Amino acid sequence: MTSTTDLLTAGPPPAARKARGRPRNRHPYRSALSTARARTGLVLVGAVILAGLLAPLLAGHGPTDQSGQSLAGLGTPGHPLGTDDLGRDLLSRVLHGIRADLGIIALAVPLGAALGCLFALVAAAHPVADTVVQRVFDLLLAFPGLILALAVTAILGPGRLPVVLVIALAEIPAFGRLLRGGILVQREREYVTAARVGGSSGRRVLVRHILPNAADPLIVQIAVSLTVAVFIEGAMSFLGVGVRPPEPTLGSVLSQSMPYLAQAPNFAAGPLITVTALVLGLSLIAEALNREIRR
Repeated sequence: MTSTTDLLTAGPPPAARKARGRPRNRHPYRSALSTARARTGLVLVGAVILAGLLAPLLAGHGPTDQSGQSLAGLGTPGHPLGTDDLGRDLLSRVLHGIRADLGIIALAVPLGAALGCLFALVAAAHPVADTVVQRVFDLLLAFPGLILALAVTAILGPGRLPVVLVIALAEIPAFGRLLRGGILVQREREYVTAARVGGSSGRRVLVRHILPNAADPLIVQIAVSLTVAVFIEGAMSFLGVGVRPPEPTLGSVLSQSMPYLAQAPNFAAGPLITVTALVLGLSLIAEALNREIRR
């Protein structure tokens, strides 16, 4: 049986040691991101992000500028991806749509993660608070994403803010339950007992020992949540309850292309390829990180 003296001497073990005698990789995320799977994902995501950031430089036209060429095909002079039904340049609208989508998910996912983690910390503080927080999570999970989007939009109207709020609310239970479960597991470990016996305060034990060991899965969840956010924003814009037109998003451009799929399939090609590349890249990164953490 391990004595208290042995525990104090040993100190807290490495955060992700999975087997006796196996040292933890000092840079697990760097190791995960160096795999072929993760590199492919980084290239795809990086290309989409770069295209969005450089949209004003890469697009030869404004996203709302109209021309006399309606539903022009691929390779039309001055319009590499063609034009939409109003004669607007599709390349410009896709690039600026990426820019709009990235701005939304870059705000919404961290907001949902921060609120979810805050709820988890409150739940870990007291059994009564834990019960209340769990019911809050259940309430949020009880609303299907579409119903939640329609409810928020009915109150606030369409626009960027409702999209951000819907994504954040959808992600709160995922981050909250993940961190709460990690805290519950870690605080029963021997190194936590040793730290308490050694005189560490509850806050110090939480911040210095429990949270660093419970936070690894959150990195994977961020990549997964970014993927979910892309779908939520796209679905809301597709249904017309997202960002207000004429500002383009990938979902709105795809929605506008539906009546013209047979006549001008290039209309839908840009947003479809972009969303596929972004989601595939994020999924590959998430899978690579998850494999490393579970080793």
